[in-house]
Amino acid sequence: MVYPEASRWGAPDAALAPLYDDVYRADGVLSTVNVVEALQEFWQVKAARGGGAAGGALVIYESVPAAHPPYVCYVTLPGGACFGSFQNCPTKAEARRSAAKIALMNSVFNEHESRRISEHFIEKAVAEARASFAGDAAAHHQDPSAGIAAFRFMLETNKGRTMLEFQELMTVFQLLHWNGSLRAMREQQCSRQEVVAHYSARALDDVMREQMAREWAARERDAASAGGGVLRAELARAERELRAARLAARELRFPKEKRDILHMAARLAPPPQQQ
Repeated sequence: MVYPEASRWGAPDAALAPLYDDVYRADGVLSTVNVVEALQEFWQVKAARGGGAAGGALVIYESVPAAHPPYVCYVTLPGGACFGSFQNCPTKAEARRSAAKIALMNSVFNEHESRRISEHFIEKAVAEARASFAGDAAAHHQDPSAGIAAFRFMLETNKGRTMLEFQELMTVFQLLHWNGSLRAMREQQCSRQEVVAHYSARALDDVMREQMAREWAARERDAASAGGGVLRAELARAERELRAARLAARELRFPKEKRDILHMAARLAPPPQQQ
C-alpha cells in the first residue's frame, strides 16, 4: 500500500535495470547517477524543507551476512518504510545499489498527491487490507475485524500524510494484529482511541520486539507437549513472505520485522531437549 499499483511495482526486467542508474539530461547526454547518494540526498532535501521524519534524514542499510553470493541488502527510510535488493546480486555493493534503486523510486513516487491519505485512499487501503487479512485470519482462526477497524481509525487520524511517512506506525499495528495483541486489548475493553493513542507515541524498538518475541517463545513452550514446531512453521512462513516481497520490489518492513522477532523468540525458547 506504499508502493505503485500492481502493474508498476514489479521488479524491473534485467535488461531495463541499468536505466535506474542512468539518466538522460535535457541536452541528450547520458549521465550516470549514484543511486545510493541520490537516495540520501533526496531525504536530506526533504528534511531541510520540513517534510522529513523527526530526527533527521538518516537512511539505514543492513547487509545480510553471507559467505557467498547472491547477496542481499535492506534499506530503511525515515518514517520506517523498508525495501530490499530485488535481484540476485553478485556483490555486496550491487545488493546495496539494488536496494537503493527501489527505495529511491518509491520515495519519488510517494511525493505524488495520490499517495497522501485521503478519504478515497482510505477506502481503497481498507479494502486491500481486508482482502489480505482474509487468508491470514483463516490460517490462524482469527477474526480480523478488530485489526481492520484499528487500521481504518489510524488512517483517518493521519489524513494528509503520505504512506511512507505513516509506515512505521502501520507496521506496529500490523505486528499487533499478527501477534494477537489487538484481540487481547479488545477483550480487555480497551477502546481504539486508547490503543492508537498509546502506540502512536511508541517507537518500534528493541523493547517492543523483545516483548513480542517472549510471547512467541511462550507459545512454543506451551506447544511442546504436542511436539512444538510453532516457531519453525511461523518463521518459515515469514521467510517466504519476505523473499517474495523483496523479489517483487515491494515494501517489506512488516515481513522483515516478523522474521526478526521470530528469530529472537527462537533464541529465548529452550531447545527441544530441555522442553
